[in-house]
Formats: sequence, C-alpha cells, structure tokens
Amino acid sequence: MAAENKLVSVWINEADQWHRRPLHLQILRMLYEEGLAGGTVVRAVAGFTGAAGVQSTSLVDAGGKLPLVVQFVDTAENVDRVLPKLREMAPDRLITIQEVEVVS
Repeated sequence: MAAENKLVSVWINEADQWHRRPLHLQILRMLYEEGLAGGTVVRAVAGFTGAAGVQSTSLVDAGGKLPLVVQFVDTAENVDRVLPKLREMAPDRLITIQEVEVVS
C-alpha cells in the first residue's frame, strides 16, 4: 500500500509578511529547513477575497495585493508536522489540504 500524501495550498497575497519579510518566501524557507520534498509559489494575474475587492495585474503598483498560492506535496506525516508552524505564520489565511496520489 502506498504512503498517504497530501497537497497543501496556502492562499496569501504579495503584501503578507512574516517578521518583516515576504511571507511566501518565509514559508518556502521553513518548508526547506523542515526537510519537505519541495514547494512552489504561484502568482495570480487577478483575484479577490471576501475582505478586499478584485485585484489584477493592472493594479500591481497600487499596494502589492495580488493573490499568491504556496503549494507543497509531501507525506501526511510531514504535513502534519509542519502544519502548526504554517498556521502560526499565516493565522488568518485560507489553508487547504487534499489527499493526493503521487504517481512519479
């Protein structure tokens, strides 16, 4: 039986910070230091949250609030291990977790 794997997505924006540094880079650094398999940041061309209006690339100079999604896939054990730190770093942001099958 294959190991259970999980895909984690953290929905943030460009302006989010952790200890005065870009949150998305700090999350990737934490994942690397914790020995996870890898992580990716995807930058949206447009998006919105319930708290803010639609932001798009044409507004990029007006506050840096374009959506970013930090994603990583790893074993359930590793995801469970880093989840408390991730919640600490992004306490008011949407974090989703899905079970996935890794085929290669």
